[in-house]
Amino acid sequence: MLVNSSLIRAGAIVAIAGAALVAATGLPTEAQSAKVGKIAIDALIDIKHPSNPVWSRDSRSVAFMWERAGVSNLYVVPADGSAKPIAITKDGRAVVGVTWSHDSKALYFTTGGTMMKVVPDGAHAPEPAQFPGRGATFSPDGTRIVYLGGSTGQPSEIRIRSLVDGADRLVATFTGAAGGVTWTPDGKRVTFTSGGGRGQSIRHEQTPDYSGSKIIYTVTENVAGPPADTYVVAESGGTPLKINTGGGGGGRGGGNRWIDTTRMVVDRQTPDFKRRSIFVVNTSSGEQTLLHEDVKTTFWSMVGGAAGGSQVSPDGKWISFLSDRDGWDHLYVAPAGGGAPEQVTSGRFEAWRPQWSPDGTRIAFDSNAGDNPGSRHIGVVALEPRASRVPKMITSGRGADIQPVWSPDGRKILYQHSDPWNSADLYVVDATTPNAKPLRLTDSMPASIDKSQLVEPQLVHYKGPDGKDVPAYLFVPKALNRATKHPAIVWIHGDGVNQNYDGWHVQRNYAVYYSVHQYLLQQGYVVIAPDYRGSIGYGSAWREGVYMDVGGKDFRDAALVSEYLKTLPYVDANRLGVWGLSYGGFFTLLAVTEYPTAYRAAIDVAGVADYAMYYDDPFHGSWTESRIGKPDQNPQVYAQASPVSHIDKLVRPLLVLHGTADVNVPYLHSVRLIDAALKAGKGDLVEFMTYPGEFHYFTREHVLRDAWNRADRFFAKHLTPGR
Repeated sequence: MLVNSSLIRAGAIVAIAGAALVAATGLPTEAQSAKVGKIAIDALIDIKHPSNPVWSRDSRSVAFMWERAGVSNLYVVPADGSAKPIAITKDGRAVVGVTWSHDSKALYFTTGGTMMKVVPDGAHAPEPAQFPGRGATFSPDGTRIVYLGGSTGQPSEIRIRSLVDGADRLVATFTGAAGGVTWTPDGKRVTFTSGGGRGQSIRHEQTPDYSGSKIIYTVTENVAGPPADTYVVAESGGTPLKINTGGGGGGRGGGNRWIDTTRMVVDRQTPDFKRRSIFVVNTSSGEQTLLHEDVKTTFWSMVGGAAGGSQVSPDGKWISFLSDRDGWDHLYVAPAGGGAPEQVTSGRFEAWRPQWSPDGTRIAFDSNAGDNPGSRHIGVVALEPRASRVPKMITSGRGADIQPVWSPDGRKILYQHSDPWNSADLYVVDATTPNAKPLRLTDSMPASIDKSQLVEPQLVHYKGPDGKDVPAYLFVPKALNRATKHPAIVWIHGDGVNQNYDGWHVQRNYAVYYSVHQYLLQQGYVVIAPDYRGSIGYGSAWREGVYMDVGGKDFRDAALVSEYLKTLPYVDANRLGVWGLSYGGFFTLLAVTEYPTAYRAAIDVAGVADYAMYYDDPFHGSWTESRIGKPDQNPQVYAQASPVSHIDKLVRPLLVLHGTADVNVPYLHSVRLIDAALKAGKGDLVEFMTYPGEFHYFTREHVLRDAWNRADRFFAKHLTPGR
């Protein structure tokens, strides 16, 4: 509730297909699959998802997290793909702060509040790192740690210890309490915080009459206290100086924020989402200079996953950021010494997730230039010389390549790849060699899945309520008898600001649904997934088309896909199913109440039942207000965004799935929906499955197994009763 060169500027990408695709990426063709068979739901649960990769300092290995059914462990794999990943942890406990030692011979990470050290060969067990003091943090080069010393009630000591020779020295003494000690990206200074308030936690209780006095639904609103002061001191020693950011917070920056010893970049966004600003701030005086500003009549809609915040190049010469000022998310750079921002990418596509090369001369990013908005590839642009500042694409073919990460030596780029035959995996490509062959590091799909049976998505378009083209991905089962009519299922993605991709979804939370659709395709269903108004990948105008109209044209974009399905001679228009998660669940509820006979059966997974309830939730009030204002300001919009108010129109079966620990869409939404359905005499049409302790995105094995089997049985009962 979250993706190219003159090629980019021309908006053209040459696709590599068939044998060329295999040669370039190592992806299997249908003929290479050794085993033919139906997909089992248990096999889908076994699909893993990699995340948070960290290069070793010698650029020879990669540490990463690998998750299966909500359980993640730390792995290490050679960057040349010469061996399979090795499990470093096996207990599934949360791992954070993964760091390589300066010589790349050891890994450090924190689990259960304890920093651990391990030789990453699979033969050694992690052991406590036994660092001195409090809050130990590694220097950027891994040769030192900075930590807090001193006794309780005494002045705080900022200390640095060498991990090479063990030398320990005092950097500064601070009279107040200190915390959050860390390094500046250049490793020449350390920062820490002092003071500030802990804030306040306000417990809100909701106990509707229909729940009974013993059931209380609660929301904890966290009110921030006074901000802590931040100080900086040279690592060689000296007097800590208070940092003045000119008021306000740092906003959604990414990567390096420091330009030099006295200047940093600060991003700010107004509470109404209408203004996003980037400032260069003198940290001594607080003087701030506006570098760039985006002002909206609608709302700032670039998603956080785009990594659009400002970043300073490692050499301190440039400041990069993303802006949609021309209607598309593009890369801009500005001289750190002053000067107007310059646009680096342009065209009818979105360039996301920029990352500076270690030497500060190049930027890698991923973009969806080309004819298929769900296909993304990695590009690199060198900033000098300006005259030839043309992005060059270093990946191609089917699927989505995202999240480039430079190796420390600046030669290779690690990225995540997914396509119609493979869920997300880690790949590496040499960024310095033209047409280099990508190397595959992981294989996240179980051997029991026959990839030759997987169905590729086809990009299609149909007309929305105002005549605008709505893109969608159509899946037709292999060997389908097109002379007869078959049932079809509509999948409506969540988040609103998300999209479908050319193959497996890039996010784990939605990739599991793509997996289930491959299972349903083998049961004989046609599947279609629309990218309705509000979806990413199509420019800011499409994203912001929901402004003051949530549940209006955006919903009809999705719901009217049923009219498109009627034009397909092999689809039975009387056997259409619809389902969706979160925002997609909200649209599903609207579909069965506004178009009550269009769909034979529907499944709502944790959908919003009423946007007035959503606005009242402390977590989502400002997000909702930025799009449709307040309920008393726009009652008509809120009325159309309240499917629970129209549940009396339900005439077809509805299955509701929701986890009790959901904070994205509180569980109370579904409780209220069921109560309203019962009061309207619709109890015989509604089934409700509650998952104790489960969050918004289903992750645990027993929940996934029950939810997917339950959905399979529900659709089979109502769409293919003879199965």
